[in-house]
Amino acid sequence: MNAHAPMKTAMTPTRFSNAVLARATDATPSEADFPAVAPGSDYDTVRRILSFITHNWREQPTIEAIAEAAGATPTDVHHLFRRWCGLTPKAFLQAITLDHAKGLLSSSASILDTALEVGLSGPGRLHDLFVTHEAMSPGEWKTGGEGLKLSYGFHASPFGEALVVITERGLAGLGWVSNSADGGKVVGGRAEALADMMRRWPHADYHYDPVLTAPYAGRIFEPKAWSAETPLRVVLIGTDFEVRVWETLLRIPVGCATTYGEVANHIGKPSAARAVGMAVGKNPISFVVPCHRVIGKSGALTGYHWGLTRKRAILGWEAGQTAAG
Repeated sequence: MNAHAPMKTAMTPTRFSNAVLARATDATPSEADFPAVAPGSDYDTVRRILSFITHNWREQPTIEAIAEAAGATPTDVHHLFRRWCGLTPKAFLQAITLDHAKGLLSSSASILDTALEVGLSGPGRLHDLFVTHEAMSPGEWKTGGEGLKLSYGFHASPFGEALVVITERGLAGLGWVSNSADGGKVVGGRAEALADMMRRWPHADYHYDPVLTAPYAGRIFEPKAWSAETPLRVVLIGTDFEVRVWETLLRIPVGCATTYGEVANHIGKPSAARAVGMAVGKNPISFVVPCHRVIGKSGALTGYHWGLTRKRAILGWEAGQTAAG
């Protein structure tokens, strides 16, 4: 790891009202309602490795030290990363360093103002999760989702258990079940992940329906299913300013990155980088609306609502998808 790469992970947790958390707890199915999952997913091990690296990066740990911290052998770790993201551990670690992030910014300096102006799905963008989107009216947002039916389910993903929230018009939310190793603002279990969505649209009607949400999870997390012919339908629910920021994020291809300042420039608000940062942090559709591809102008990864451990994991995984092409 680069000896100068900042590795801060602490963030102020999101505070839920007792009423919101209680509602989410009541709405979260019991363990018996979930299919049995084999213990120890790849991401569980990846998360332990990233957590170890985060706290020991100054020592630039060897693959042997990393493997020992993960409770695995170096060979196991090598096979894990090849299976999980298509990269060797060394290539993965290089993909999440400060130097690599600076390179992404340098090569993508004009990404929002040139190549992407031709449309969201250019022929050369082989690894894009093709998306078609619409925004709900300001009135629908201001009412807190009153009258809006939201179906949700919890599903496996390359980055841990995902919470998928949909309306009849498309995907409206994607979050994660996080623990302290992930960091971020939402740490706990399924109830906390659901409460984070509920606080955004407190008056919506929530229904647990994993059968309905499963096709979305399959479409989102399987690169072989990313196709311009079958775009993923997304519904953006936020203020006018937030929606403009999120629409801009949709223009950042896999394998590229931009800064908060560049996003602010693109939407015609060059002095609003801080407000852009707040809007990025409020993005309710993680991964699909790629707020993880926005980094500090120095190349630092900066904060991420779902934790910097997960942000590093996503960026490294995407590097593997790009390399595969």
